[in-house]
Amino acid sequence: MINVVSPKREESEINEIKIVDQIRSLGIDMIKNAGSGHPGIVLGAAPIIYSLFAHHLKMDPKNPNLYNRDRFIMSSGHGSALLYATLYLAGYELTIDDLKDFRKIDSKTPGHPEYKKTPGVEMTTGPLGQGFATAVGIAIAERNLAARFNKGKKEIIDFNTYVLCGDGDLMEGISYEAASLAGHLKLNKLIVLYDSNNVCLDGPTSDCFTENISMRFISQGWNVITVPNGEDVVAISKAIEDAKASTDKPTLIEVKTTIGKYSKLEGSNLVHGKPLDDDDITAIKEKMQIRNIPFTISQITVDDFQTFINGRCKNITEKFNKSLDSLEEEDKKLLEEFMTGNKSYDIKDVIYEPPKDKIESPRVTSGKILSSIVPKFPTIMGGSADLFTPTKTYIEGVGNFTPENYLGKNIFFGVREHCMGAILNGLALCGYHPYGSTFLSFSDYLKSSIRLSAMMDLPITYIFTHDSISIGPDGTTHQPVEQLASLRTTPNLEVFRPADANEVIGVYRTIFEKESGPSVIALSRNVLPILETTKISEVAKGGYTVYDPERKLSGIIISTGEEVHLAIEVAKRLKTKGIDIRVVSMPCIKRFESQSQEYIDSILPVEVRKIVIEAASSMSWKSIVFNKKYLITLDEYGTSGSKDDVYKKYGFDIDSLEEKVENLLK
Repeated sequence: MINVVSPKREESEINEIKIVDQIRSLGIDMIKNAGSGHPGIVLGAAPIIYSLFAHHLKMDPKNPNLYNRDRFIMSSGHGSALLYATLYLAGYELTIDDLKDFRKIDSKTPGHPEYKKTPGVEMTTGPLGQGFATAVGIAIAERNLAARFNKGKKEIIDFNTYVLCGDGDLMEGISYEAASLAGHLKLNKLIVLYDSNNVCLDGPTSDCFTENISMRFISQGWNVITVPNGEDVVAISKAIEDAKASTDKPTLIEVKTTIGKYSKLEGSNLVHGKPLDDDDITAIKEKMQIRNIPFTISQITVDDFQTFINGRCKNITEKFNKSLDSLEEEDKKLLEEFMTGNKSYDIKDVIYEPPKDKIESPRVTSGKILSSIVPKFPTIMGGSADLFTPTKTYIEGVGNFTPENYLGKNIFFGVREHCMGAILNGLALCGYHPYGSTFLSFSDYLKSSIRLSAMMDLPITYIFTHDSISIGPDGTTHQPVEQLASLRTTPNLEVFRPADANEVIGVYRTIFEKESGPSVIALSRNVLPILETTKISEVAKGGYTVYDPERKLSGIIISTGEEVHLAIEVAKRLKTKGIDIRVVSMPCIKRFESQSQEYIDSILPVEVRKIVIEAASSMSWKSIVFNKKYLITLDEYGTSGSKDDVYKKYGFDIDSLEEKVENLLK
């Protein structure tokens, strides 16, 4: 652990403090004007963000999407006013009117940073710890890209990933998971600036958070640098310079700050999350020698700030374009694929050999498909949360992503589901189509990360196996019940539950043909027959007929996953009793409901009674079947036992299903 203290200030540094204070002034004006926000971090952490932007961040404000730019992640997303004020002064495409619209409807300056809404904002942040963990994914992407494209003396890709975080981020478990993996992977171009002020929303951190953060990070394989005075921009800058020199470890820079600096509430939780009163703002601006007129801008400070930035980053876009042109044509085309973010893949020629007996577990089929796809497309990369073997997601022949082989494509996330989701977000933000896998019941651990995937419309595939109570002996904790419903209610997330190998292929084609948006694949562990009536091409419609009687319909069974097989067997049995039932496989409800009304009515005629069979929560089906008695679903937890015994206990054995359906249609 290193302590950094700057030498005595020179006159030239005073201008830097003026720029810092200009950031502070704009930030508290934005919050006051909006009537809500977080002034504490604006006043306390302004020297940190200033030092980074003025002296280190590789960027082009006129081209904020420059691919080889340094990434800055505001993990403490409540500090958005601090970020927007800095971006404005740095020359990004923001206006004073944008700052005045802070937290207003449809503005470029929302309450927490949002991806694609504000130039210079790298990702959507706000849920604490998410930015920290996502930055690990970005740092993984940088190492993989550098290993792929930096050949000989050419350094085409060499960006750093910076994070501003606070005590709240480091209390969240996801940051512990992510830091642990980052240290293990020796992600030396990851630099975290820790706004350490000993205060959280409810009071002093001594009430709840007394661990030794420095020792925690050192034990996880990080460098740790401490800056005792958070107002010392020279010391902060020197610490960042030292961090950039690291060759084998990520770095945490703990900057000791005062929350709400200059406020009458400084140092207390009272300054964290509400606008300052008029008297306080007046006093603060007097201390900073800034006129007490809202949104007052000193052009001198703007010019000084941009002079620092332009001096470092002059012609940065042109230099990268020249580097890009120097690549071999194949590498140039590939790097452009990462840069454009166009993630539509044609996988129609996917190699799949069905077993001779036409019986296979969907998770096994999934593994075969992935093994055919991943080696062909460098932009597809992923791994598992310590479940490669049961999820069938380990890919032979592409190597493992390790400190010794950053070119590898199998990522061993370890038992870290939550940070796995955030890391996938980071990879997607760098132009990958990543995937991650675990059991469906554990999807709850990474739901917050999935939610951000959906908000940012990122092309990510979440592969969840062991998707039903039919896994039997593992018992209640491992048997998913409510997870499908929870995931299906997530906006902009498509959830697929394929019935057999044909539908698994159809799911992967559908997912990889679309250019954006996350997807979930829920896969059965059990061995299932490959049905003659399931169709690869129909999966994209979300639902279609897999069994149809020859006579007038008595009813329709809608089902998903392995329950489709049960539904077909029930329909065949009841046919011998003169009850003619259509069976509809619905691998993706959201896709089906987006089809034309004509198509929907052709599959599910209004006048025909419909019954759902799915061994999961009934909540998914309320928009399709309005009478709960027609929902043969499960709204309680499972139990440990053999598959057949568990099915029988909850009424999902063939005999019970036949009886239920027959009684409903009589």
